[in-house]
Amino acid sequence: MTASARATVSLGFTAELFPPGTHMCYIYNDERERLEIMSEFVRSGIESGEKIAYFVEEMSPQALRDYLAGLGIVPTEEAQLEIAPSVDVYCPEGRFSPDRMLGRLRSAYEDGIREGFNGVRLTGEMHWALRGLPGSERLAEYESRINLLVVDCPLTVICQYDANHFDGATLFKILNAHPMMIVRGQVVHNPYYLSPEEYFARYPVPNV
Repeated sequence: MTASARATVSLGFTAELFPPGTHMCYIYNDERERLEIMSEFVRSGIESGEKIAYFVEEMSPQALRDYLAGLGIVPTEEAQLEIAPSVDVYCPEGRFSPDRMLGRLRSAYEDGIREGFNGVRLTGEMHWALRGLPGSERLAEYESRINLLVVDCPLTVICQYDANHFDGATLFKILNAHPMMIVRGQVVHNPYYLSPEEYFARYPVPNV
């Protein structure tokens, strides 16, 4: 059964089910809560036979893998769970390009379905964007464009933002780019969301 054929997806940390292609942000200030939520997100993906990509910043990939294993969260096969350093994924060669990253997400979806997984979910810890690397200023543009990508490539995406590090103006633009948001372990419709058309009318993209 392919992702497009499935009616709903379980996120693991809430009983509510969502359609494939759900894009949400998780703005958090409680590290313990974050670890609980994201662990259940990974566990649910494994149990659903999905492919999972986790782009990690707080731990090394091996430390996160060991942490998940300590909770009994182990992929059925090695290829099911990819864990990679977020800065290496988002900023290869020290630069962020929305076009390149969106291409990587498309490939991740297409590869996962071709490999026989029931769907593809991914999550990224986003404070790589605070390192001042070239292109980081295009982060919110990238987030809005994900909403166009998931129409054709119905990934389930959670973008993690630490409210202790991002400023309020940046977080507001991030909220504008996500249809759904996680609040205390529950997914809610985001009242600040702007469709890509509305988003780029409000925040025109400069020539780059």
